[in-house]
Amino acid sequence: MQNLNLLISNPESILWQIVILFLSVFIGLTIGMLVKLIASKYSKALIEQRPATASALGGIARTIAFLSFSVGLFYGVRTINLGAAEEFVLTGSAVLCTLAAALMAFMLVEAPTLWLVKHVSKTSGTMDDMLAQVISKSLKATVVIFAIVQVAQILSGKEISSLLAGLGIGGLAFALAAQDTIKNFFGSLVLLADKPFKIGERIQVGGYDGPVEEVGLRSTRIRTLEGHLVTVPNGEMANKLIQNIGKRPHIRRIFDIGLTYDTPPEKVAEAKSILEELLKEHPGMDPEYPPRVFFNEFKDSALNLVCFYWYHPARYWDYMAFTEDLNLKILERLNAAEIEFAFPTQTVHLKQAEGSQVHPEIS
Repeated sequence: MQNLNLLISNPESILWQIVILFLSVFIGLTIGMLVKLIASKYSKALIEQRPATASALGGIARTIAFLSFSVGLFYGVRTINLGAAEEFVLTGSAVLCTLAAALMAFMLVEAPTLWLVKHVSKTSGTMDDMLAQVISKSLKATVVIFAIVQVAQILSGKEISSLLAGLGIGGLAFALAAQDTIKNFFGSLVLLADKPFKIGERIQVGGYDGPVEEVGLRSTRIRTLEGHLVTVPNGEMANKLIQNIGKRPHIRRIFDIGLTYDTPPEKVAEAKSILEELLKEHPGMDPEYPPRVFFNEFKDSALNLVCFYWYHPARYWDYMAFTEDLNLKILERLNAAEIEFAFPTQTVHLKQAEGSQVHPEIS
Protein backbone atom coordinates (compact mmCIF):
# COMPACT_ATOMS: atom_id res chain seq x y z
CA MET A 1 0.00 0.00 0.00
CA GLN A 2 2.87 2.29 0.82
CA ASN A 3 4.50 1.60 -2.54
CA LEU A 4 1.22 2.28 -4.33
CA ASN A 5 0.86 5.63 -2.57
CA LEU A 6 4.46 6.40 -3.50
CA LEU A 7 3.73 5.71 -7.15
CA ILE A 8 0.59 7.87 -7.11
CA SER A 9 2.32 10.71 -5.35
CA ASN A 10 5.24 10.81 -7.85
CA PRO A 11 3.67 10.60 -11.33
CA GLU A 12 6.51 12.51 -13.00
CA SER A 13 9.12 10.16 -11.56
CA ILE A 14 7.18 7.10 -12.76
CA LEU A 15 6.79 8.64 -16.21
CA TRP A 16 10.53 9.25 -16.48
CA GLN A 17 11.25 5.70 -15.34
CA ILE A 18 9.00 4.30 -18.06
CA VAL A 19 10.59 6.62 -20.65
CA ILE A 20 14.07 5.44 -19.62
CA LEU A 21 12.92 1.80 -19.82
CA PHE A 22 11.61 2.17 -23.38
CA LEU A 23 14.63 4.26 -24.36
CA SER A 24 16.97 1.57 -23.04
CA VAL A 25 15.13 -1.16 -24.97
CA PHE A 26 15.01 1.03 -28.10
CA ILE A 27 18.75 1.76 -27.98
CA GLY A 28 19.51 -1.91 -27.44
CA LEU A 29 17.35 -2.98 -30.38
CA THR A 30 18.78 -0.25 -32.61
CA ILE A 31 22.35 -1.26 -31.89
CA GLY A 32 21.41 -4.92 -32.38
CA MET A 33 19.76 -4.30 -35.75
CA LEU A 34 22.73 -2.26 -37.00
CA VAL A 35 25.17 -4.97 -35.94
CA LYS A 36 22.91 -7.57 -37.57
CA LEU A 37 22.91 -5.73 -40.90
CA ILE A 38 26.69 -5.27 -40.89
CA ALA A 39 27.37 -8.88 -39.82
CA SER A 40 24.98 -10.27 -42.44
CA LYS A 41 26.59 -8.22 -45.19
CA TYR A 42 30.15 -9.31 -44.39
CA SER A 43 29.05 -12.91 -43.75
CA LYS A 44 27.75 -13.23 -47.31
CA ALA A 45 30.88 -11.58 -48.70
CA LEU A 46 33.30 -13.90 -46.86
CA ILE A 47 31.43 -17.20 -47.23
CA GLU A 48 33.73 -18.40 -50.06
CA GLN A 49 37.13 -17.14 -48.89
CA ARG A 50 36.74 -17.47 -45.09
CA PRO A 51 33.92 -19.88 -44.19
CA ALA A 52 34.81 -19.91 -40.46
CA THR A 53 34.68 -16.10 -40.22
CA ALA A 54 31.47 -16.06 -42.27
CA SER A 55 29.93 -18.63 -39.91
CA ALA A 56 30.85 -16.54 -36.86
CA LEU A 57 29.37 -13.38 -38.41
CA GLY A 58 26.25 -15.34 -39.40
CA GLY A 59 25.83 -16.56 -35.82
CA ILE A 60 26.15 -13.02 -34.54
CA ALA A 61 23.62 -11.76 -37.09
CA ARG A 62 21.05 -14.39 -36.05
CA THR A 63 21.29 -13.72 -32.31
CA ILE A 64 22.48 -10.15 -31.75
CA ALA A 65 18.98 -8.64 -31.86
CA PHE A 66 17.73 -10.95 -29.11
CA LEU A 67 20.85 -10.32 -27.01
CA SER A 68 20.74 -6.52 -27.38
CA PHE A 69 17.02 -6.48 -26.54
CA SER A 70 17.70 -8.57 -23.41
CA VAL A 71 20.53 -6.29 -22.29
CA GLY A 72 18.44 -3.18 -22.89
CA LEU A 73 15.56 -4.66 -20.93
CA PHE A 74 17.91 -5.76 -18.12
CA TYR A 75 19.25 -2.24 -17.58
CA GLY A 76 15.92 -0.56 -18.27
CA VAL A 77 13.93 -2.41 -15.59
CA ARG A 78 16.51 -1.36 -13.02
CA THR A 79 15.30 2.24 -13.33
CA ILE A 80 11.70 1.38 -12.34
CA ASN A 81 10.55 1.02 -8.76
CA LEU A 82 8.35 -2.10 -8.96
CA GLY A 83 7.98 -2.74 -5.27
CA ALA A 84 7.45 -6.39 -4.36
CA ALA A 85 7.69 -7.49 -7.99
CA GLU A 86 11.09 -5.88 -8.49
CA GLU A 87 13.14 -8.93 -7.49
CA PHE A 88 11.10 -11.22 -9.73
CA VAL A 89 11.43 -8.88 -12.75
CA LEU A 90 15.17 -8.36 -12.25
CA THR A 91 15.75 -12.10 -11.93
CA GLY A 92 13.72 -12.77 -15.06
CA SER A 93 15.62 -10.18 -17.07
CA ALA A 94 18.96 -11.60 -15.88
CA VAL A 95 17.88 -15.11 -16.94
CA LEU A 96 16.81 -13.72 -20.32
CA CYS A 97 20.24 -12.13 -20.81
CA THR A 98 21.96 -15.39 -19.90
CA LEU A 99 19.86 -17.37 -22.36
CA ALA A 100 20.52 -14.83 -25.12
CA ALA A 101 24.27 -14.94 -24.51
CA ALA A 102 24.21 -18.76 -24.42
CA LEU A 103 22.30 -18.85 -27.72
CA MET A 104 24.91 -16.63 -29.37
CA ALA A 105 27.75 -18.78 -28.00
CA PHE A 106 25.96 -21.90 -29.25
CA MET A 107 25.78 -20.42 -32.75
CA LEU A 108 29.43 -19.33 -32.67
CA VAL A 109 30.58 -22.90 -31.97
CA GLU A 110 30.26 -23.71 -35.69
CA ALA A 111 33.08 -21.27 -36.51
CA PRO A 112 35.96 -23.20 -34.87
CA THR A 113 34.51 -26.43 -36.28
CA LEU A 114 34.68 -25.09 -39.85
CA TRP A 115 38.17 -23.73 -39.20
CA LEU A 116 39.30 -27.14 -37.95
CA VAL A 117 37.77 -28.97 -40.93
CA LYS A 118 39.49 -26.56 -43.34
CA HIS A 119 42.91 -27.05 -41.78
CA VAL A 120 42.50 -30.81 -41.36
CA SER A 121 41.86 -31.15 -45.09
CA LYS A 122 45.34 -29.71 -45.74
CA THR A 123 47.12 -32.23 -43.52
CA SER A 124 47.79 -35.91 -44.12
CA GLY A 125 46.51 -38.22 -41.44
CA THR A 126 46.93 -35.98 -38.40
CA MET A 127 43.21 -35.55 -37.80
CA ASP A 128 39.97 -36.35 -39.54
CA ASP A 129 36.29 -35.47 -39.65
CA MET A 130 35.59 -37.51 -36.51
CA LEU A 131 37.70 -35.16 -34.40
CA ALA A 132 35.94 -32.11 -35.84
CA GLN A 133 32.51 -33.55 -35.02
CA VAL A 134 33.47 -34.49 -31.47
CA ILE A 135 35.00 -31.05 -30.80
CA SER A 136 31.88 -29.35 -32.15
CA LYS A 137 29.54 -31.42 -29.98
CA SER A 138 31.80 -31.00 -26.94
CA LEU A 139 31.80 -27.21 -27.31
CA LYS A 140 28.02 -27.15 -27.67
CA ALA A 141 27.61 -29.34 -24.59
CA THR A 142 29.96 -27.02 -22.66
CA VAL A 143 27.90 -23.97 -23.61
CA VAL A 144 24.68 -25.66 -22.50
CA ILE A 145 26.21 -26.75 -19.16
CA PHE A 146 27.56 -23.27 -18.39
CA ALA A 147 24.20 -21.73 -19.29
CA ILE A 148 22.36 -24.10 -16.95
CA VAL A 149 24.80 -23.41 -14.10
CA GLN A 150 24.54 -19.65 -14.63
CA VAL A 151 20.72 -19.73 -14.66
CA ALA A 152 20.75 -21.86 -11.52
CA GLN A 153 23.04 -19.33 -9.84
CA ILE A 154 20.72 -16.46 -10.77
CA LEU A 155 17.59 -18.24 -9.58
CA SER A 156 19.14 -19.47 -6.32
CA GLY A 157 21.15 -16.37 -5.51
CA LYS A 158 24.15 -18.51 -4.53
CA GLU A 159 27.72 -18.52 -5.80
CA ILE A 160 28.84 -21.13 -8.31
CA SER A 161 31.15 -22.70 -5.72
CA SER A 162 28.18 -23.26 -3.39
CA LEU A 163 26.17 -24.78 -6.24
CA LEU A 164 29.00 -27.11 -7.16
CA ALA A 165 29.37 -28.16 -3.54
CA GLY A 166 25.66 -28.90 -3.44
CA LEU A 167 25.90 -30.86 -6.66
CA GLY A 168 28.70 -32.92 -5.14
CA ILE A 169 26.26 -34.43 -2.68
CA GLY A 170 24.30 -36.06 -5.48
CA GLY A 171 27.35 -36.62 -7.66
CA LEU A 172 27.68 -40.28 -6.78
CA ALA A 173 24.06 -41.03 -7.66
CA PHE A 174 24.39 -39.07 -10.88
CA ALA A 175 27.59 -40.93 -11.82
CA LEU A 176 25.92 -44.27 -11.23
CA ALA A 177 22.91 -43.26 -13.32
CA ALA A 178 25.07 -41.87 -16.13
CA GLN A 179 27.78 -44.52 -16.13
CA ASP A 180 26.80 -45.75 -19.60
CA THR A 181 26.96 -42.21 -20.96
CA ILE A 182 30.39 -41.68 -19.38
CA LYS A 183 31.56 -45.04 -20.71
CA ASN A 184 30.45 -44.09 -24.24
CA PHE A 185 32.15 -40.69 -23.98
CA PHE A 186 35.49 -42.23 -23.04
CA GLY A 187 34.91 -44.84 -25.73
CA SER A 188 34.72 -42.04 -28.28
CA LEU A 189 38.02 -40.65 -26.98
CA VAL A 190 39.61 -44.09 -27.39
CA LEU A 191 38.34 -44.29 -30.99
CA LEU A 192 39.78 -40.84 -31.72
CA ALA A 193 43.12 -41.78 -30.22
CA ASP A 194 43.45 -45.18 -31.94
CA LYS A 195 41.72 -44.18 -35.19
CA PRO A 196 40.76 -47.71 -36.27
CA PHE A 197 38.67 -46.24 -39.09
CA LYS A 198 37.61 -43.02 -40.77
CA ILE A 199 34.22 -41.75 -41.82
CA GLY A 200 33.25 -43.37 -45.11
CA GLU A 201 35.41 -46.47 -44.65
CA ARG A 202 33.75 -49.87 -44.68
CA ILE A 203 34.15 -51.86 -41.46
CA GLN A 204 32.90 -55.10 -39.93
CA VAL A 205 32.06 -54.97 -36.22
CA GLY A 206 29.70 -56.97 -34.05
CA GLY A 207 28.17 -58.79 -37.02
CA TYR A 208 27.51 -55.55 -38.94
CA ASP A 209 29.18 -54.70 -42.24
CA GLY A 210 29.08 -51.31 -43.94
CA PRO A 211 30.57 -47.80 -44.22
CA VAL A 212 30.82 -45.48 -41.21
CA GLU A 213 28.50 -42.48 -41.55
CA GLU A 214 29.05 -40.61 -38.30
CA VAL A 215 31.01 -40.78 -35.05
CA GLY A 216 29.46 -38.87 -32.16
CA LEU A 217 30.12 -38.42 -28.47
CA ARG A 218 27.86 -41.35 -27.59
CA SER A 219 27.68 -43.66 -30.59
CA THR A 220 28.93 -44.57 -34.07
CA ARG A 221 26.51 -44.96 -36.97
CA ILE A 222 27.09 -47.60 -39.64
CA ARG A 223 25.10 -47.92 -42.86
CA THR A 224 24.97 -51.66 -43.50
CA LEU A 225 25.21 -53.12 -47.00
CA GLU A 226 21.48 -53.91 -46.76
CA GLY A 227 20.81 -50.19 -46.28
CA HIS A 228 19.97 -50.25 -42.57
CA LEU A 229 21.38 -47.59 -40.24
CA VAL A 230 22.92 -49.23 -37.16
CA THR A 231 23.87 -47.22 -34.07
CA VAL A 232 26.60 -48.82 -31.93
CA PRO A 233 27.53 -47.23 -28.54
CA ASN A 234 31.14 -46.08 -28.51
CA GLY A 235 31.73 -47.88 -25.22
CA GLU A 236 31.07 -51.15 -27.04
CA MET A 237 32.93 -50.09 -30.19
CA ALA A 238 36.11 -49.48 -28.18
CA ASN A 239 36.04 -53.06 -26.86
CA LYS A 240 35.03 -54.90 -30.04
CA LEU A 241 37.14 -56.45 -32.77
CA ILE A 242 36.94 -54.04 -35.71
CA GLN A 243 37.85 -55.18 -39.21
CA ASN A 244 38.58 -52.19 -41.41
CA ILE A 245 37.80 -53.48 -44.89
CA GLY A 246 38.31 -50.00 -46.32
CA LYS A 247 42.01 -50.12 -45.46
CA ARG A 248 42.79 -53.48 -47.09
CA PRO A 249 45.48 -53.06 -49.77
CA HIS A 250 44.16 -55.91 -51.94
CA ILE A 251 41.49 -58.60 -52.28
CA ARG A 252 42.74 -62.18 -52.04
CA ARG A 253 40.96 -65.08 -53.72
CA ILE A 254 41.55 -68.79 -53.07
CA PHE A 255 39.68 -71.29 -55.24
CA ASP A 256 39.89 -74.97 -56.12
CA ILE A 257 39.74 -76.73 -59.51
CA GLY A 258 38.83 -80.41 -59.20
CA LEU A 259 39.80 -82.88 -61.96
CA THR A 260 38.45 -86.40 -62.34
CA TYR A 261 40.54 -89.29 -61.00
CA ASP A 262 41.00 -90.78 -64.45
CA THR A 263 42.89 -87.67 -65.56
CA PRO A 264 46.47 -88.71 -66.47
CA PRO A 265 49.41 -86.92 -64.82
CA GLU A 266 50.35 -85.08 -68.00
CA LYS A 267 46.83 -83.63 -68.24
CA VAL A 268 47.01 -82.52 -64.60
CA ALA A 269 50.30 -80.78 -65.38
CA GLU A 270 48.70 -79.20 -68.46
CA ALA A 271 45.78 -77.92 -66.40
CA LYS A 272 48.24 -76.43 -63.91
CA SER A 273 50.11 -74.73 -66.75
CA ILE A 274 46.87 -73.30 -68.19
CA LEU A 275 45.93 -71.80 -64.82
CA GLU A 276 49.41 -70.33 -64.36
CA GLU A 277 49.27 -68.85 -67.87
CA LEU A 278 45.88 -67.23 -67.29
CA LEU A 279 46.99 -65.77 -63.95
CA LYS A 280 50.44 -64.64 -65.10
CA GLU A 281 50.68 -60.84 -64.91
CA HIS A 282 46.92 -60.57 -64.73
CA PRO A 283 45.19 -57.16 -64.46
CA GLY A 284 45.38 -55.89 -60.90
CA MET A 285 48.48 -57.93 -60.05
CA ASP A 286 51.13 -56.57 -57.70
CA PRO A 287 54.64 -57.95 -58.40
CA GLU A 288 55.09 -58.49 -54.68
CA TYR A 289 52.04 -60.78 -54.65
CA PRO A 290 52.41 -63.12 -57.67
CA PRO A 291 49.66 -65.72 -58.28
CA ARG A 292 50.32 -69.31 -57.25
CA VAL A 293 48.90 -72.67 -58.42
CA PHE A 294 49.52 -76.05 -56.76
CA PHE A 295 48.37 -79.64 -57.16
CA ASN A 296 47.80 -79.88 -53.45
CA GLU A 297 45.42 -82.69 -52.58
CA PHE A 298 43.76 -85.97 -53.45
CA LYS A 299 40.18 -85.29 -52.45
CA ASP A 300 37.40 -87.84 -52.13
CA SER A 301 36.18 -87.32 -55.67
CA ALA A 302 38.78 -85.10 -57.36
CA LEU A 303 42.41 -84.34 -58.03
CA ASN A 304 42.56 -80.87 -56.58
CA LEU A 305 44.39 -77.82 -57.91
CA VAL A 306 44.40 -74.81 -55.57
CA CYS A 307 44.85 -71.29 -56.95
CA PHE A 308 45.83 -68.07 -55.15
CA TYR A 309 45.80 -64.55 -56.51
CA TRP A 310 45.65 -61.02 -55.14
CA TYR A 311 43.84 -58.15 -56.85
CA HIS A 312 45.07 -54.53 -56.50
CA PRO A 313 43.70 -52.04 -55.64
CA ALA A 314 40.87 -53.35 -53.49
CA ARG A 315 38.01 -52.12 -55.65
CA TYR A 316 35.37 -54.76 -55.21
CA TRP A 317 33.38 -54.40 -58.44
CA ASP A 318 36.54 -54.30 -60.57
CA TYR A 319 37.69 -57.45 -58.78
CA MET A 320 34.34 -59.17 -59.50
CA ALA A 321 34.54 -58.27 -63.20
CA PHE A 322 38.05 -59.72 -63.42
CA THR A 323 36.95 -62.86 -61.54
CA GLU A 324 34.08 -63.45 -63.95
CA ASP A 325 36.36 -63.04 -66.98
CA LEU A 326 38.94 -65.41 -65.45
CA ASN A 327 36.34 -68.09 -64.72
CA LEU A 328 35.08 -68.01 -68.31
CA LYS A 329 38.61 -68.35 -69.67
CA ILE A 330 39.38 -71.28 -67.35
CA LEU A 331 36.22 -73.05 -68.47
CA GLU A 332 37.00 -72.42 -72.14
CA ARG A 333 40.65 -73.52 -71.98
CA LEU A 334 40.09 -76.69 -69.94
CA ASN A 335 37.21 -77.75 -72.19
CA ALA A 336 39.37 -77.17 -75.27
CA ALA A 337 42.11 -79.32 -73.71
CA GLU A 338 39.54 -82.06 -72.98
CA ILE A 339 40.29 -81.92 -69.28
CA GLU A 340 37.22 -82.92 -67.30
CA PHE A 341 36.03 -81.22 -64.16
CA ALA A 342 35.22 -83.52 -61.27
CA PHE A 343 31.94 -83.48 -59.42
CA PRO A 344 30.99 -85.24 -56.18
CA THR A 345 30.52 -89.01 -56.75
CA GLN A 346 30.26 -92.05 -54.53
CA THR A 347 30.97 -95.71 -55.30
CA VAL A 348 29.37 -98.39 -53.13
CA HIS A 349 30.73 -101.98 -53.13
CA LEU A 350 28.35 -104.68 -51.83
CA LYS A 351 29.81 -107.94 -50.60
CA GLN A 352 28.01 -111.08 -51.89
CA ALA A 353 26.35 -112.94 -49.05
CA GLU A 354 26.27 -116.77 -49.07
CA GLY A 355 23.26 -118.10 -51.00
CA SER A 356 22.32 -114.67 -52.30
CA GLN A 357 22.43 -113.17 -55.76
CA VAL A 358 25.38 -111.20 -56.94
CA HIS A 359 24.87 -107.47 -56.62
CA PRO A 360 26.54 -105.25 -59.15
CA GLU A 361 28.61 -102.23 -58.16
CA ILE A 362 26.66 -99.04 -57.75
CA SER A 363 28.47 -95.92 -58.77
